[in-house]
Amino acid sequence: MAQRYSVTPHPIETILTWVKSGEIAIPEIQRPFVWDATKVRNLLDSLYQGYPIGYLIAWRNPTVRLKDGTPSAGKRILIDGQQRVTSLMAALLGQEVMTKDYETVRIRIAFHPREEQFEVSNPAIQKDASWIPDVAALFSPDARLLQITKQYALANPGMDEDHLFGTFEKLRKIINNHVGVIELAGDLDIETVTEIFIRVNSAGATLSQADFVMSKIAADERYGGNLLRKAIDYFCHLAVAPEFLVRIEKGDSAFAASEFMQKMRWLKDVSDDLYDPSYTDMLRVAFTSQFRRGRLQDLVALLSGRNFENKQYEEAIAEQAFAQLKQGILDFINKTHFDRITMILRSAGFVTRDLIRTQNAVNFVYVLYLRGRTENQPADDLERLARRWYVMSVLRGRYAGSPETTFDFDIRQIEARGLVAYVESVIQAELSESYWTTLLPQEMDTSSTISPYFLVYQAAQVKFGDLGFLSRDITVRDLLLNRSDVHHVYPRNHLKKQGLSRGRYNQIANFVLAQSEINIAIGDKPPDQYFQELAEQASGGKKRYGGITDSGEMRTNLRMNCVPESLLDGEILTYDDFLVQRRTLMAHRIQAYFEAL
Repeated sequence: MAQRYSVTPHPIETILTWVKSGEIAIPEIQRPFVWDATKVRNLLDSLYQGYPIGYLIAWRNPTVRLKDGTPSAGKRILIDGQQRVTSLMAALLGQEVMTKDYETVRIRIAFHPREEQFEVSNPAIQKDASWIPDVAALFSPDARLLQITKQYALANPGMDEDHLFGTFEKLRKIINNHVGVIELAGDLDIETVTEIFIRVNSAGATLSQADFVMSKIAADERYGGNLLRKAIDYFCHLAVAPEFLVRIEKGDSAFAASEFMQKMRWLKDVSDDLYDPSYTDMLRVAFTSQFRRGRLQDLVALLSGRNFENKQYEEAIAEQAFAQLKQGILDFINKTHFDRITMILRSAGFVTRDLIRTQNAVNFVYVLYLRGRTENQPADDLERLARRWYVMSVLRGRYAGSPETTFDFDIRQIEARGLVAYVESVIQAELSESYWTTLLPQEMDTSSTISPYFLVYQAAQVKFGDLGFLSRDITVRDLLLNRSDVHHVYPRNHLKKQGLSRGRYNQIANFVLAQSEINIAIGDKPPDQYFQELAEQASGGKKRYGGITDSGEMRTNLRMNCVPESLLDGEILTYDDFLVQRRTLMAHRIQAYFEAL
């Protein structure tokens, strides 16, 4: 097969000029800078020593036909090398970078001329005359090397000025070092470029197709992609840190005046962390709900103007794709929509972020919700549909493996068969009677407290208003929202003394949520001892564990927590028999909960 790329060496100075002029697209907030300062230091040292720093890989946007019929060559998108190029711009040109925590910082790298070594600048170095505290001063267009040499020699007596001048000159010449730029053929299809993008980054800071989409959006200036990119990034950060709004208003007046800012300003008063979306989450929801597709590589193709039928690139398709994606993002950040999704989750018993471990399941519920609104589904019916789909997705791990493939399949089936008909048919197939009676109890043979079955079980207890284990007044909801202990019904140390492994004594079927004081009071007591004491307590005896003193209340509490009542009657099961019985009881509880959603 013919080579589909060219390799050309370019001086680093040329690369930096391209970036400043916009020839290579590294937009202002394309991707947060994730390197730490020591990596920047090491990069400069490699250049100073004459070592290679790897290749950059660029792909020019596909040529699309403009409205007047002429072709238009797009910018180069830097597929691999952004962190290195950004490091050079930060260290040599003194430009600020935005960190992964959305803080704007200057990275200052110091240079010691006598030792010819680099270090991350710090207060001690800045006070030490033997260091150049910021090498950017040497690369400034106004820098006068002879003057800098004389000033340094004056502050450091005994330095040979000729040698010093040569050292500074050697440092300045690192921008003449060449770096190879691999330019991918402009006619490569988007799937191939996406595959290259993922492969070349697999060994570094892992990137995804969502990263590629974000690069594509940020490189666009014709249809507002660069502003759309900021909207996505800013929303994600504001969801986590509402106080960031002030920095946006002060530091980005153009965005602050945009329609996006007005739509997301409500986040400033929000402290809820139940659903804190990433840019990947936002893209998946916006894309799938608007385009009725699930693969993000298709989004890159559409934003590039690809016609899937004739394999050509057309300006009208690109323009329409950006407009649709913008609408999808506006739908996502709409306060009413966002609040409704968190309300749906809470109404299903998922009241804390710790109970939500499958973000993609939430994402598709958001898609379902937006899709249902376009169909004018009654609000109550749509909420019930969304709750049931979410719980089914969590229990069955629907989006755990290949979420994009499943997103794509589900949305296409919804389009073909209708929302309600498809959702109900899938739920019926996935959660048949045999699932509840046979498969679910088997799947609960696990020791993971973050397993979907234990999470759904806790949500079920919240939904039913269950009390904590042996609690008279404190509910499971109270315990989850404040502080609870995961208590072993058959105490851990009791089982350890019998030689059981961690995976055995930590079975989720041995877990109940309890108040700390109840957990501490039971301690390591064997079940035959403390259940006998519970029976005595429920018959007017001494209160040892919680405040329940009525036999009926005690049995109700055990049923709420799926603990066999026979234990209270002195019928102490072997540990294995106890686990079997409790898994069955927990499965029944989850089934009843699902049917009540």
